[in-house]
Amino acid sequence: MKRKTVEKIREEIEKKDRELLRLLNQRSSLAEGMGRVKRQLGREVYDPSREARILASLLGANEGPLPDEALSNIYREIFSSSRQLQSPLTVACLGPEASFSHLAALAQFGKSPQIVLEKTIGQVFDRLEKGNASFGVVPFENSIEGSVKMTLDRMISTSLKVRAEVFLRVSHCLMSCGKEREIKKVYSHPQALAQCREWLARNLPQAEPVATDSTATAAMRVREDKRGAAIASSLASKVYGLPILAEGIEDHPINITRFLVLGNGESSPTGRDKTSILFGTPHVPGALHGTLGPFARAEINLLRIESYPIRDRVWEYLFFADFGGHLHERKVRECLRKVEGKTVFLKVLGSYPRGDDSR
Repeated sequence: MKRKTVEKIREEIEKKDRELLRLLNQRSSLAEGMGRVKRQLGREVYDPSREARILASLLGANEGPLPDEALSNIYREIFSSSRQLQSPLTVACLGPEASFSHLAALAQFGKSPQIVLEKTIGQVFDRLEKGNASFGVVPFENSIEGSVKMTLDRMISTSLKVRAEVFLRVSHCLMSCGKEREIKKVYSHPQALAQCREWLARNLPQAEPVATDSTATAAMRVREDKRGAAIASSLASKVYGLPILAEGIEDHPINITRFLVLGNGESSPTGRDKTSILFGTPHVPGALHGTLGPFARAEINLLRIESYPIRDRVWEYLFFADFGGHLHERKVRECLRKVEGKTVFLKVLGSYPRGDDSR
């Protein structure tokens, strides 16, 4: 009886698989047609706002038992393959393979686009600004260690816009070909080393921390140093063939890095958006207070503000800020018009769909 039940269920699953295959191919044909129309109209293939709206609608209609996270992962790859059918994309990010920036690019764009792995964050900006990539993914801030200075530096001068954001839960692993007691050096990106500082002090007090360009670079270094260990992602251990000695070694359980998706053009409103700006104030008392007043009066929620020192001008600062809303909203435009009147410099970095910070 049980065997018949199993076989019957399998038959039903196979029928559903064939139905899904038929529907996926129909969707793909529509995507190809959409690509032709977009090319005729001169529109972009990648529309993060449209994808965010579709996914939000599907998650709202999901009655289970398929978890929302699984549904999001499935549609990430559906979106990815649909984009490639319309027009191939090239995405630049900080490498090597299996770096956290690489993982963030996969989380946003799926596995279909060509992903170009650069050695530095600056090279990601360079490739985009020269028109040699469609989009770029760069780390912007970490919930524990704060902002990424190289990204902030380039955001000041670049003409690129923020098109989307990706939040990635960061879980660090210690990996090595040697034994833990034999480790003399621990390689990783400076932020990863800082995020695991207490664990290293307790468990590897004899090991010297060595900074690398990325966590994946650290894994590559360790393949040549039998007395070295790397702090990197679990994917890096698989890619570079390194046994994991310890998992989840970050000092704080909630360790999330926010990545920005950069490109040209702009993202349309979704109803759940964020805008990022950069501004400078006069060097007089009360200047910052006066600049922030229009946000309060317009009831616009400031989500983040950070001062940043101006090079060659001691004790003078620029300010990065994020707030809820989109530049296409009237109250946002009016607020920024008032803010501009109180600043010496104002740059809109982009309006874009809010990312899922629960990853």
